[in-house]
Amino acid sequence: MSSPSKRREMDLMKLMMTDYKVEMINDGMQEFFVEFNGPKDSSYQGGVWRVRVELPDAYPYKSPSIGFVNKIYHPNVDEMSGSVCLDVINQTWSPMFDLVNVFEVFLPQLLLYPNPSDPLNGEAAALMMRDRNAYDQRVKEYCEKYAKPEDAGAAPEEKSSDEELSEDEYASSDEEVAGKADP
Repeated sequence: MSSPSKRREMDLMKLMMTDYKVEMINDGMQEFFVEFNGPKDSSYQGGVWRVRVELPDAYPYKSPSIGFVNKIYHPNVDEMSGSVCLDVINQTWSPMFDLVNVFEVFLPQLLLYPNPSDPLNGEAAALMMRDRNAYDQRVKEYCEKYAKPEDAGAAPEEKSSDEELSEDEYASSDEEVAGKADP
């Protein structure tokens, strides 16, 4: 594996051969979504997230960029952008790691063992340190509200180009655009 592009292809294929649903963005192999389930025996169990992964040109020598698309309540995940504060991915990444490690080890560890002393979501960190039961309850509420299996599907604005228009949309769009024929 001398070239980063071959390694990128190999790691992506390895991830696709696991139980994870992988959806490519565009035609390249650098951006894609992965369906990620919350770890068993945690407040996140039952939650399903759509995680966006971007591989830099220098992958595997440079870490992938990871972000949650649907909302998650966690001290180390920015609630608005979904970006992840994860030391192993952001600072201590090594070419020895691969994409399967991210989804089978790093993200589950992040959810199981949050670090409230290095927060991206200050409210979640404060609640976790002040009242762990209330924090766990809020996590479960977010899972029920934002992390159902259908929430991990394609974002609503990402409609497929082959979706058919309803008869009303089809009829009105043709008439309005074409105008009246000349006599």
